Amino acid sequence: MDYLFYLCGLVAVLATIFVIKDRNPIHALLYLIISFLSVSGVFFSLGAYFAGALEIIVYAGAILVLFVFVIMMLNLGHTREKQVIDWGRPSLFLGPGLFSLFLCGILIYVISSIGENRIICSIIDGKQVGIKLFSSYLVIVELVSMLLLSGLIVAYHIGRELDIDTDTVRRECLLSLVKPNQE
Repeated sequence: MDYLFYLCGLVAVLATIFVIKDRNPIHALLYLIISFLSVSGVFFSLGAYFAGALEIIVYAGAILVLFVFVIMMLNLGHTREKQVIDWGRPSLFLGPGLFSLFLCGILIYVISSIGENRIICSIIDGKQVGIKLFSSYLVIVELVSMLLLSGLIVAYHIGRELDIDTDTVRRECLLSLVKPNQE
């Protein structure tokens, strides 16, 4: 199980490097999914099945759906139509596809070896996790929720389309405050 831990860790590091390196937001999201899945593989290889399942459900599911909505709110428009056509090439999905197959094989092996020598299966219910999160780690949970909310607000303000008339009115109001009419 030690080598599975290191393999999943290596995939997580490589996928995270690709997330940082890739300029295309959709491809970066695909690599981020691979990174989250490999981190859940690390949790599974350590015997923390509940944490691994939460990693898949919360991060690979809910958080990445939020990222997709933010990218949709950025409204890239018609200037990216050619790029969307280029995204359909199979060579672009080869890296994430190979990482996914590799992680799938590792997770199948880890799940099939439950109860063997190194993996101890103990059941931790959601109540225990919730009590721990909202007692010892309450400040961290609240800070993370504020960080996610501020990121969503910033993405909205970056992606919204400004009305030209509104900008003109604002500019004229500011100019009238700076230079009052001398009539």
